[in-house]
Amino acid sequence: MTSTVTYLGELRTEATHLLSGTKIITDAPPDNHGRGEAFSPTDLCATSLASCLITIMGISARNHGLDITGTHATINKIMAADPRRIARIEINITMPQNNFGIVEKKLLEAAARACPVAFSLEKGIEQVIAFEWPSSTNP
Repeated sequence: MTSTVTYLGELRTEATHLLSGTKIITDAPPDNHGRGEAFSPTDLCATSLASCLITIMGISARNHGLDITGTHATINKIMAADPRRIARIEINITMPQNNFGIVEKKLLEAAARACPVAFSLEKGIEQVIAFEWPSSTNP
């Protein structure tokens, strides 16, 4: 078993990761009858994609002697109706200043695009992934 989820009332849940005991609270968003005081379940889905992309990049970076510490992402989730669902996830990944060359950039971008969450999402969810690479002196 991976986790448990308990309904706390008022459109709020508490998820517990069984191995670590870490807890995550979710709250329904204001546009779906909630207060929006925590991640919504669909926020977690979109954020999970970004976290997975960066984690897989981190594995590849470590395997190739690269350091991507400081990499961060911004996530924009666009919902659709009828049925209510995630229609599009936009992720902008900003890489740290590290003078990555073309080979390293291609390696890390390819690793990100091979993340398991990306492959697990419904084909109807458009995934727009962009990378920002600070100026570098390497060709």
